[in-house]
Amino acid sequence: MPSGEDKAASKRGKALAQRRAQILEAALECFLENGYHQTGVRDIAKKAGVSLGNLYNHFPGKHDVLAEIAALERLEMAPFLKTLAKPSPAPKVLEKFLTAYAEYVADPDTVILTLEISGEAIRKPDIAAMFMENRDQLAAALTAVLKRGIAEGDLRRLPNPQETAQLIIEATEGSAYRCVLSNVPMRKVMKGLWDFVSAAVLAH
Repeated sequence: MPSGEDKAASKRGKALAQRRAQILEAALECFLENGYHQTGVRDIAKKAGVSLGNLYNHFPGKHDVLAEIAALERLEMAPFLKTLAKPSPAPKVLEKFLTAYAEYVADPDTVILTLEISGEAIRKPDIAAMFMENRDQLAAALTAVLKRGIAEGDLRRLPNPQETAQLIIEATEGSAYRCVLSNVPMRKVMKGLWDFVSAAVLAH
């Protein structure tokens, strides 16, 4: 059985994790409400209900908050990677992925955070690398589906499956941003998006 010291250490660890999550949630809310550059660490501490010193114990600065958001995004990519790894026929996997990913990226909060993070990532190469690693992982999984579909005869031969995978992701994200800006539900453009993708990759 765990000793008293082990139980106390476990309790402290859970408390620290909860406080860290509390601060991160506050930071996300601040970024959504005011933008990344308009948010200071004092704003985050106030929103989280912690002292500035307590915040610095968990995150030395906003840069470290973005690194944590990158790690969370990696977790959010897991369901899409799982979908792309299924052994179902490639067209079916592709359509299921497209529908789920479009719904995810069309969330207004996701769009706002993506734009805020992208602006900072352009200025900070290390931040860009963190988020591009997540993007590259998703593109690689989609590329594998395209290659499998080509080998099985369900998809037409593509000059560059890797580039096609990137374009599919970009078309999906672009459609999602347009829907948010135009206040149009993503489901209303899904058929057009799928028609576009299927025309590009399905065997005829």
